[in-house]
Parts: sequence; C-alpha cells; structure tokens
Amino acid sequence: MTSDALDGPVPEAAVPGQRVLDLLDKAIAVQSPLVRKNIARARQRNPEASPEQVIRNLERMYVSALTGTGAAVGGTAAAPGVGTGIALALSAGEALSSLELSALFALSVAEVHGVGIDEVERRRTIVMGIMLGGSGSATITKVAERTGQHWGRQVVAKVPRETLKQINKILGKNFITKYGTKQGIIVLGRVAPFGIGALVGGGANAAMATLAVKASRRAFGPPPPSWP
Repeated sequence: MTSDALDGPVPEAAVPGQRVLDLLDKAIAVQSPLVRKNIARARQRNPEASPEQVIRNLERMYVSALTGTGAAVGGTAAAPGVGTGIALALSAGEALSSLELSALFALSVAEVHGVGIDEVERRRTIVMGIMLGGSGSATITKVAERTGQHWGRQVVAKVPRETLKQINKILGKNFITKYGTKQGIIVLGRVAPFGIGALVGGGANAAMATLAVKASRRAFGPPPPSWP
C-alpha cells in the first residue's frame, strides 16, 4: 500500500470545524427565502404593528422557539426505550435547527430595519456577528475600520466585498471555537437522564437566544419609527 492517497491538498470538508460552517451556510440558504413570511407571522395578530412592535415579537418568537427545541430534545433521554445513541442523533439534528432559527431571526430583524441583504457574504457576516455577540461586533468594526455604532447597517452599505471576506474568515474561526465547542457541551448535557437534559438543553438555548437578541439590538440600533 502506497502513501499516494495522502498527497495533495486536504479536502475543505476535512478541515476541523468546517462542518459547523457548512451547517451555517445551509441554514442561511434555507431560511433566507422565509424572512418575509416570518415577519408576516410576527404581524399576524396586529397588522398595524409598528416596526418596534414587530421586532419585539420576532425576539419573543425566537427565544421561545429556541428554548423549546432544546428542552424537547433534552427530554428524549429520559423517555423509556430511548438510548443515548438516539438522543445524540436527535441533538445533532437540533443543532442545525438552532442555526436555522438564529439565521432566520437575524435576517428578519435586518429586513425590518430596512437593511436588505442580497449577497451571501453579507448574510454570513450579519448572522455570525449576531450569534457571536460582543466579540463578533468587535471583529467586524476592527477589520472594517468603522468606529460608528450599529455595524449591521455599515456592513450592507459601506463595507467592500473583499473586506467582508476578511471579516468572515475571522468570524468563521471564532464561530467554530465558540459555537462548535458550546454545542458539543450542550449535546452531551442533553442526553443526561431523568429530565436533566431538558433543563440543560432549554436553559442553554435560552441563554444563546438572549445573547443573540442583545447583539441584534447593538447591530442595528433603534427600530425605524415607521415602515418604509
């Protein structure tokens, strides 16, 4: 047997942590077309709701949905006949659901603020920046050399695409480290028996959602007073 198979470049998918970024891209691609439907759902009870009211509804919907999925999957380990392997598989699937919910939330808030995001690169920046919280906004403002508030608007209006690629490269590494590691810990916690997993999954997801909500407020600033 020769070592020829080891020669040549390593496939991108084999790079450690690349799967996390692949899942993120998949989540963004799936949820981007659903942004306006999500906003319509937030306005369903009150079609005359202001942008501020709609954003608050989006925040509540996001925190509730993310908390619920974490608790539901975490509770499976305590169910009769459900083994650890099945619970782990369910939890891994829920990680993608969490990314999809987070992508939908971030892009929906941007839309309400009148920040249309047509380029994939800019969507990545918005989603990762919001999910990473303070460290994400610090990276974006530093690399983009923008010192003003509300980086979410600047990313769309003023930052060149090549600069975005540099930003996303750094954000991607931070995302793998923080989100990937965090999800690994949460996944193991969710398979704990006797309902402990439900507490861990629900509580961890609630904390993650709350962080994203705060980051979105910093990213875009006060909601517009009226609809465009």
